[in-house]
Amino acid sequence: MKKPPTIPEDELVEALKARSQKAYSVLYDRYAPTLLAIICKVVKDNDEAENVLQDTFVKIWRHIDSYDASKGRLFTWILNIARNTAINFLRSQRNSDHTDIQTLADSVHTDRNAISDAINVNHIGVSDTVARLEPKLRQMIDLIYFEGYTQQEVADHLKMPLGTVKTRTRMALQQLKDLFDR
Repeated sequence: MKKPPTIPEDELVEALKARSQKAYSVLYDRYAPTLLAIICKVVKDNDEAENVLQDTFVKIWRHIDSYDASKGRLFTWILNIARNTAINFLRSQRNSDHTDIQTLADSVHTDRNAISDAINVNHIGVSDTVARLEPKLRQMIDLIYFEGYTQQEVADHLKMPLGTVKTRTRMALQQLKDLFDR
């Protein structure tokens, strides 16, 4: 695997906004493996995950002008696009062909390392970092960000107030931000 060129984030964003194909190539090389791993955790099908990844990069291309560095890092922005695209894919599948998605109860006990031998989300430390959260916060991240459930669905399943789910999710995200910033 070739190593993506080292370009400071602000220069990469500037080139992306200028619609540089080379910059998009660098962006893809730098982030596609991680995004694909995250998408696979949500979608659970490698072929569909690759389609969702492609949709993600199309959305990035179309909406790069809306990226605001003052609101967060580029990776965080594209990670949210990937996660939301994967969740939207699941919801459209759920609504279009009425197939059952793995139930919330089953997902709590799934093996988080069973995505694929070829995909390693850990190369940027996502799995290790999430694992460092306390269990009640890690559960929120797993269910909402990796399994694609809404906060209301989590509250209903875990039989806890929606406000508690929101508070724990916010705490988990803050702790993840602090861990990633170290």
